[in-house]
Amino acid sequence: MRKIREVLRLKAEGCSSRQIAAATRSARTTICEYLARAERAGVTWPLPDDLDDEALEERLFPPPSPEQAGTKPVPDWREVNRQVKGKGHVTLRLLWLEWKQDNPTGPGYTQFCCRYKEWLGGQDVVMRLSYRGGEAMFVDFSGDTMEIVDAKTGEVKKAEIFVSVLGCSGYLYVEATRGQDLQSWLMANAHAYAFYGGVSELTIPDNLKSAVTKACYYDPVVNPSYAELADHFGTVVLPTRTARPRDKAAVEAGVLCAERWVLAPLRNRRFFSLAELNEAIWERLDELNNRAFRGEPTSRRELFEELDKPALRPLPATAYEFGEWRQVTVNIDYHVQGPDRKFYSVPYRLVRKKLDLRTTSTTIEIFKSNQRVASHVRERGHRRYVTDPAHMPESHRSHLERTPDRFLDWAATIGPELTELVEKMLDSRPHPEHAYRSCLGLKSLGRSYGDERLRAAAARALKSGAISYSSVKSILKENLDRVPLKEPGDVPAPVEHENVRGAEYYEETGEL
Repeated sequence: MRKIREVLRLKAEGCSSRQIAAATRSARTTICEYLARAERAGVTWPLPDDLDDEALEERLFPPPSPEQAGTKPVPDWREVNRQVKGKGHVTLRLLWLEWKQDNPTGPGYTQFCCRYKEWLGGQDVVMRLSYRGGEAMFVDFSGDTMEIVDAKTGEVKKAEIFVSVLGCSGYLYVEATRGQDLQSWLMANAHAYAFYGGVSELTIPDNLKSAVTKACYYDPVVNPSYAELADHFGTVVLPTRTARPRDKAAVEAGVLCAERWVLAPLRNRRFFSLAELNEAIWERLDELNNRAFRGEPTSRRELFEELDKPALRPLPATAYEFGEWRQVTVNIDYHVQGPDRKFYSVPYRLVRKKLDLRTTSTTIEIFKSNQRVASHVRERGHRRYVTDPAHMPESHRSHLERTPDRFLDWAATIGPELTELVEKMLDSRPHPEHAYRSCLGLKSLGRSYGDERLRAAAARALKSGAISYSSVKSILKENLDRVPLKEPGDVPAPVEHENVRGAEYYEETGEL
């Protein structure tokens, strides 16, 4: 606008277009266009005092009328942007050539690119986020990994690198983990809180599976184990939007800083354990946190001590214990499958119900609608089924109580005769369980005939060698238990008779 004002002033003084072009170092065609626009707009020198540059530009370069705008096609810049950022190696020139075929009156390639960049500049707006002390902790895994060598086999394994950074001070924590699995993720978060000596109000991860079960802009579903950790430490998990790294720019910058100043200096060293690697990482991390920012006299640690540390929430009184949650369905045998292919009982009324199972290193807990319905000590031995008798139906519990010792204890309350009879019945079968029904039958006879008669019937059965439930029942039914038992006398001498050959005969014949 300053040049246009000079053009109008020189024209008013009588200078030609060629002279004005030489004085302003502009093309003569440009000078002619400026003068023509001023004549059409009725603008003459001297300009009014209230006509500033914006008003002058609006009068000389008015927006096109609706009729004029309709004759100049405008590309769909949103679709152009989608094509450029998509797959397939699409370029702006290719898109312009395709668009130009359908819109021959449209702008040239240079204007096409300029207008696209102008539109993109209005869309790609970055908001600088600032956080107060103790407000937010950003967490993520680095894209780089470190190698750990097995000293015995020489096998090389990759260790993942966990990074957390406080939003206010930029104070960093870095830890090598065995992977990005749920336990590694949760324990790294817990170690970060312990490193800072406090808990931030917000914990901001991205949408990795260990943190977010279902990613959603409006209602993300946080992993139950991660939600339990947040509840234990008293923080709020606030996942970022998917594919929006600028939502967690602080940790992205922290990850880059850790990769450059913690991991890169260790690239030529060999590590033989996770503990050895972490020891080296924390040594480099301490130097990084104590180093002053470029161009500033302060460091991350100084900012942390001044801003973040006083504002962090205190750590919980009890240590965090990793617990893994998953949904299970109760089988018809009122057991659910836990880790290591072990099965744990729940109340039998919950058969076929869907429950939540929580597993720790020592316990197994089963919940229904957030109410615990069963708890077991985690089985580490060879036992496959862990059953609480209280969870069983009455009929199953009664069957479980049928053991040889229980039957013998009952028989001992009646008399030694019945105890001996029960022992012989149990010993006479290949498996003691085969005699359980007979023992139950004896208990039934005792209720019907009384303990005294049952004891007497058992004594008669033992004398006669009739070791069975049927024999005892027959004795009681025929009232033989009331008939006195005969004591065995002396064996009578053999009868002497001429037809009795005697032992001498058999000795002679050799039949003995």
